[in-house]
Amino acid sequence: MNEMSSPVPAPTGKAEATLPWWRGAAIYQIYPRSFMDSNGDGIGDLPGITARLDHVAALGVDAIWISPFFTSPMRDFGYDVADYCDVDPIFGTLADFDALVAKAHALGLKVLIDQVYAHTSDDHAWFAESRGSRNNPKADWYVWADAKPDGSPPSNWQSVFGGPAWTWDARRRQYYMHNFLTSQPQLNLHSPDVQDALLGVARFWLDRGVDGFRIDALNFTMHDPQLRDNPPAPPSDKPRTRPFDFQLKRYNQSHPDIPQFIRRIRSLLDEYGATFTVAEVGGDEADTEMKAFTAGETHLNSAYGFDFLYAERLTPGLVCAALAGWPDEPGVGWPSWAFENHDAPRALSRWWAGEHQAPAARLKIALLCALRGNIILFQGEELGLTQVDIPFDMLQDPEAIANWPLTLSRDGVRTPLPWEAAAHAGGFSSGDPWLPLGAENIGRAVDLQEHDAQSLLAHTRAMLALRAAHPALHHGGAACRAEGALLSITRTTPEEIVECRFNLSSESLELPEAVAGTVLASVNGAQGRHLPPFGALVVRR
Repeated sequence: MNEMSSPVPAPTGKAEATLPWWRGAAIYQIYPRSFMDSNGDGIGDLPGITARLDHVAALGVDAIWISPFFTSPMRDFGYDVADYCDVDPIFGTLADFDALVAKAHALGLKVLIDQVYAHTSDDHAWFAESRGSRNNPKADWYVWADAKPDGSPPSNWQSVFGGPAWTWDARRRQYYMHNFLTSQPQLNLHSPDVQDALLGVARFWLDRGVDGFRIDALNFTMHDPQLRDNPPAPPSDKPRTRPFDFQLKRYNQSHPDIPQFIRRIRSLLDEYGATFTVAEVGGDEADTEMKAFTAGETHLNSAYGFDFLYAERLTPGLVCAALAGWPDEPGVGWPSWAFENHDAPRALSRWWAGEHQAPAARLKIALLCALRGNIILFQGEELGLTQVDIPFDMLQDPEAIANWPLTLSRDGVRTPLPWEAAAHAGGFSSGDPWLPLGAENIGRAVDLQEHDAQSLLAHTRAMLALRAAHPALHHGGAACRAEGALLSITRTTPEEIVECRFNLSSESLELPEAVAGTVLASVNGAQGRHLPPFGALVVRR
């Protein structure tokens, strides 16, 4: 295998003690269904996560983010919560969760968990009560509305997964709103009682020792109470595969009162000290909303959007534009970045093919570690996993089934993690896994890379160690320049300057001049002025 990177120099000192732990943190996302199965039912679980946390800690990350493990009918695999304060039996018990937190903390890892505030499952007790009548104590906990005179839905809003965002309920003889599946009714966060209940959920998990939250679909948490129709979207070159794509989502999401609820969340978190919360924010106005959700010291700590998650190509211009949106200025929030997650196809498969994937994987990890902000690695990214092609008859994801074949391909990125190449199901489970692992990915199993100094796993550990060791890379300022296929990022603190050069093409590049200083990392054989295909240099001036 080609050389990954030069040896990492001795650390120059981690982040200053005055900085909060999360500023510049590397976070590892765990998708519980696919991380490790401890009981042979083919589905990953909390004891499985606990058993494999040493692997995560050895990467050198600061925290784990665990996707939903709450009680759920699993129509959207945990993002349809039926009980916010319990563990679904397929994942284990509350005692299992407590053991996971204890092990993570013993290994020096912070624990973040998902909070889904926009909607619940229609199996939730709150919804059962709400739909029972129009005058019960929880009657207004969800978004209900009468039909139009002709019986049609109250507005033209469309759901993300296809079809109207309204479903008729014969019990109340009204429509209820759902931005996603029909089985995910929208909570009415304009209600102080609903906000109080959700803050109570957050307190429940904080009291169990979690160190913060990733808040799902935060800009979907409030709607326009007047139920005004969304305007049509202007013409676009982007393909429209869902009715949702034909509208500007002006009224079914992104309500201006959302930051008021965020301030309540922040106030609660401040009671618990050094906790951290990052918001997921997508959509047409994501940049503006992320700034509003993270402004100053009374809102959330960070937010991430979809700059890279659905990008078809990785270009220097894309990177510089993303970084430019988060200048190091007073009052501007702190960004988080991810190239992959449970909702987006594997970046290696989106951006490169064939022989380019192996060197590009090394470049991609080096680039992620050079970005200003927090960085989020999705499980398997450290192994170079690629997207698995799941045949229609094996699909599990409701979005993929509804929109086949023009799907987000979420099943293909959610395939189980391969731990042992020669074991059944790649060592993920003693039973039949809920999704196939893919033969190509089994060939990238942890045990094949664990003791290989030239593996992507070793390279990932080296780059994360480099980021942690150098304040400029960890939390310093950033200047970005795009020149053709050449990406230049300069990271600075008062103590040091680190120059990063990336060749994002499959052709060799010659730098105008060599970067003077101590070479901290050389990726894919880069040296002096020469950047081979997908080559990178990280130099401390």
